Amino acid sequence: MTRSSEMSKIDFTNRVALVTGAGAGLGKDYALQLAKRGAKVVVNDLGGARDGVGSSQKAADQVVEEIKALGGEAIPNYHSVTTASGGEAIVRTALEGFGKLDILINNAGILRDRSFVKMDEENWDAVLNVHLKGAYNVTRPAFMHMRENKYGRIVNTASIAGLMGNFGQANYGAAKMGIVGLTNVLKLEGQKYNIMVNVILPAATTRMTEDIIAKEMAERLKVDYVTSAVLFMCSDQCTHTGMYINAVGGRYSRSCVLTGKGYGFSEVPAPEEIMANWENIVSMEDAKFYGDANEYFARVVAQ
Repeated sequence: MTRSSEMSKIDFTNRVALVTGAGAGLGKDYALQLAKRGAKVVVNDLGGARDGVGSSQKAADQVVEEIKALGGEAIPNYHSVTTASGGEAIVRTALEGFGKLDILINNAGILRDRSFVKMDEENWDAVLNVHLKGAYNVTRPAFMHMRENKYGRIVNTASIAGLMGNFGQANYGAAKMGIVGLTNVLKLEGQKYNIMVNVILPAATTRMTEDIIAKEMAERLKVDYVTSAVLFMCSDQCTHTGMYINAVGGRYSRSCVLTGKGYGFSEVPAPEEIMANWENIVSMEDAKFYGDANEYFARVVAQ
């Protein structure tokens, strides 16, 4: 293991960072730690409750004051991420306040857990509007600016509730997997502009999770563990893109979508032939990672 004293220092001096949902929990820690390492930070937070209801300027203002007390630079923004105009206003705060935008962390989120049959349209839409549409609304104007500057670091927030499933979180899981799909495309569209787009899948004890995480695990799942990974992915030193990184109590790992080698038919198979070869079709033996859809289709057609 290489110790920090032997590594090049991650420094954000002259970088401008925007963190959504930065009034508490993970977002607050991201903002504070970015500022401590020299970044100028836009602290975005609507100031609503965990379910997204209500608004207040207090949360964002308090984080800005903490950053200033540390000698850093920060400005607040109180717009909701759920509209395109809100996303544009959030990015505009960075451009008008600091002249550019280098780093975007899409962290804003709410929870409205229900079993699927009890999941009405309002609770479905509310969660997707914050997590998935919110990521689109803020990322699009940020991405346009980053393309012009030929530099950007974007960290999106997904969840194992999407990758693996979690009872009662159909809306949340669907939104988080949507963010993974968005990242898969942005990694391709951004790479030639030096825009790296990665995903953090955090497990941390925050207002969002305090009544979900077992008490015996809560102390281990400190936000600090997640922040370390996120700050690396925001840095100049991070040249990987399209990675999904799990951060769970000091253990870090990569998740990705793998595709099995499958089973091929020379002619259109009958359903019974699909049934007869089902075990070969679903086998993950010798599964492979594909960097994009074209690579996958080229492989399949070649067979």
